[in-house]
Amino acid sequence: MNLATLTSPEAIICTEEISSKKRAVEKLAGLLADVNPQLNHDQIFDALMERERLGTTALGKGVAIPHCRLADMEQASIALVKIDTGINYDAPDGLPVDILFALVVPEESTEEHLEILAKLAELLSDSQFLARLRDQHEAASLYQYLSDTAERFAQQEHAAATPEISAQQAS
Repeated sequence: MNLATLTSPEAIICTEEISSKKRAVEKLAGLLADVNPQLNHDQIFDALMERERLGTTALGKGVAIPHCRLADMEQASIALVKIDTGINYDAPDGLPVDILFALVVPEESTEEHLEILAKLAELLSDSQFLARLRDQHEAASLYQYLSDTAERFAQQEHAAATPEISAQQAS
């Protein structure tokens, strides 16, 4: 799966400042509502905040992935906010969060939800990837870098799975 197919340039922003976790989630909800017209901002915001109340979605290293499942979704969707100055997000390592990926998936897509979260977490655990994300200061370049990296990641994943598939078919 190529994560870049789940987002668009309209769902990505770079901003100098967001004052709080709540404001960051509001911004993410707005971006997701803009690219998913069947949803509204409040619906997305409420679902993301409900998930945050269960426990922080911050991973550490300045990254958070607020996420939820919604009934009116047709397919998964990702928004990205990069903040110049990090915010308190109750991260396990105590570091301020400056990169937020929000994920919404259809309510019935439990397996897909977990698969996408795992792929995002794997990608975001790469310190070189994070450094390059932080080097981007415009939404267009951020989208391009994410898209290029996600494409390479998907190709590597496919190549790694191919020998396995070939071996299974040979037996």
